[in-house]
Amino acid sequence: MENPEPLPATEAVHPAWAGIDELPTLDLLRLMNAEDRTVPPAVGAELEGIAAVVDAAAARMAAGGRLIYVGAGTAGRLGVLDASECPPTFGTDPGLVVGLIAGGPSALTTAAEGAEDRPDLAEADLAALRPTPADTVVAVSASGRTPYAVAAVRAARAAGALTVALACTRGSVLAQASELAVEVVVGPEVLAGSSRLKAGTAQKLVLNLLSTAVMIRLGRTYGNLMVDLRATNTKLRDRARRIVTEATGADEEAVRQALEASGGRTKDTILMLLADVDAESAARLLAASEGRLRQALRAAKP
Repeated sequence: MENPEPLPATEAVHPAWAGIDELPTLDLLRLMNAEDRTVPPAVGAELEGIAAVVDAAAARMAAGGRLIYVGAGTAGRLGVLDASECPPTFGTDPGLVVGLIAGGPSALTTAAEGAEDRPDLAEADLAALRPTPADTVVAVSASGRTPYAVAAVRAARAAGALTVALACTRGSVLAQASELAVEVVVGPEVLAGSSRLKAGTAQKLVLNLLSTAVMIRLGRTYGNLMVDLRATNTKLRDRARRIVTEATGADEEAVRQALEASGGRTKDTILMLLADVDAESAARLLAASEGRLRQALRAAKP
């Protein structure tokens, strides 16, 4: 008889927590909160690996590539969430950072558990995006052995794309199939096997680091300011005004007029005010600088 495949760390059961259903609510919450505090150090232990992913992905995206997340269940939802936040935060085209989830968009709100066992779905979903060697595909799986994620990585690698595993266990099938791996081991969940808890938190933290750092490397920020945001509602228009004011020190009326002249483009407005150029010149300088505001400012004031 063959030895059964060992359970991933995310499926481990902690015997000391067997009676959590009988704990007073406050004690239960204290236990969960204490366990949550172990996640950031686990992520911190993987920062060198995450940095390697950021630099590799940013280099490819600077050459026209995309960042593509793939996953099932919680992992897939987190990837789609991170991708969907990039356009409003960094002004990216919706096709630049993409999230694929096993079972398609409906799986975001309705569990499609069987879809994660379908390598053919992963191959079809990825094929629809036509991956290229300029793309980076990040497969997210707490266990590191989800068939959908593993198949997506293998298909992406066959297409020449950079492949990255994000798992919460060591030496997984997913990591072995990928060129780069980030393995954040968070240990047993308070609720055994519920990887939406510590594992989900770890994945969210890593994705925050990855997408934010990549966008910073691509010049999508100015210092720590979101200068590429799209002011599409009242909140974002107010935020754009605050960001321009913070970056330039200009008065309210000057900011208002410059934003109006630039068509509401935050980065262009900052360049107009700091370099004393008109909207057309600002747009030209930014285009020549590939959207990097600091570089455009240096070009405007040699």
